[in-house]
Amino acid sequence: MFFQGLALALLVSGVDSISAGLGAGDWLRRLIEQISLPEILLDGILSLLLYAAAVNEDLGALLKRKWTVLALATLGVLLFAGMMGLGLSVIFGLAGIDVPLIWCLVLGAAVAPTDPVAVHAILERLPIPDTLRSVISGESLFNDGAGVVLFVTLLHLATGSDHDLTAGEAALDFVKEAVGGAALGFGCGWIAYQAKRRVDESAVELTISLALVLGTYSLADRLGLSGPIAVVIAGLLIGSTTERHVRSDESRRDLRVVWAMIDAVLNALLFLLVGLEATVLIAWTWPSLIAAVLAVPLALAARLFSLTPALLMHMGRTGKTRALAVLTWASLRGGVAVALVLSLPASPYRDPILAVCYVAVAFSILVQGLTLEPIGRRLYGGSGEEQ
Repeated sequence: MFFQGLALALLVSGVDSISAGLGAGDWLRRLIEQISLPEILLDGILSLLLYAAAVNEDLGALLKRKWTVLALATLGVLLFAGMMGLGLSVIFGLAGIDVPLIWCLVLGAAVAPTDPVAVHAILERLPIPDTLRSVISGESLFNDGAGVVLFVTLLHLATGSDHDLTAGEAALDFVKEAVGGAALGFGCGWIAYQAKRRVDESAVELTISLALVLGTYSLADRLGLSGPIAVVIAGLLIGSTTERHVRSDESRRDLRVVWAMIDAVLNALLFLLVGLEATVLIAWTWPSLIAAVLAVPLALAARLFSLTPALLMHMGRTGKTRALAVLTWASLRGGVAVALVLSLPASPYRDPILAVCYVAVAFSILVQGLTLEPIGRRLYGGSGEEQ
């Protein structure tokens, strides 16, 4: 649907340029501005998509790689945002665009998380070892929360709303939001589990699941905790206890079908909105386009650098080069990054930042996403087994 959104926006723009009297471009622009993608995604769609992915995750396999996933979802995000921000500061300078370092770091935090929607769609076809699959999948579930927390913290520093905030206080807030979100997700998930195990009606169980997702996310937001992390933990708990709280095969099938449909519909809507929003609202200029193109290899280099913690944890393992190659190329960005950047307040830096973000997302989906499967087959011989 990313392709469809992009194609539709380009089509409308082309029609509008040929027949300016139709006003198609202005109509689409007004429509997009009324939609408000950041609020729709960050306060609604994201929670449901994360839960749908987490509830189907293999918790046992994830726990076996918990320290690697944790390192990539925390230290990896920080390392990526730092290197990306410093590199963007140089790139914007070369392109003749004045963007302060703190705003470059804000952009680095926005594009740091890998997108769970795009990643899970690719993983279903990717012929790689199960251990590597678990790392990629687990990282995509948890680094959204870390990326959003880091983005908000840096944005407060950039806008001066927290000008007295020290580095230590920022780190403490980061840990509080992440750990508090995890604790909240576990508590809400446990309550939902106790409710689910007392019923055997798929409609009631689905209602409980929806209440769990939306209620947990809203409560986390009210308490100043990480909503994405809370929803992921709740989803993992419910998914790992499905055999105990869903008694009949019919109910299990109904729940799988409904959540698969929710995931597919929201996924399509998300990428359609992202394609429309970014294509219509970006004010493209040659300097911003040059900066965006240069930022693509920078993002790949920053991704490779962010894998340092995982590399240090597995120095003695064989096949590290292949795993690093797949982990680097599997760093797909998506709607979360675009929504975060679109939520930025009006400033002279917003348009070039949005342009760089959109090109980074488009490249990861159009190029990395389409070539990841053949690369995986080339590296792992199509068997997906350790060699």
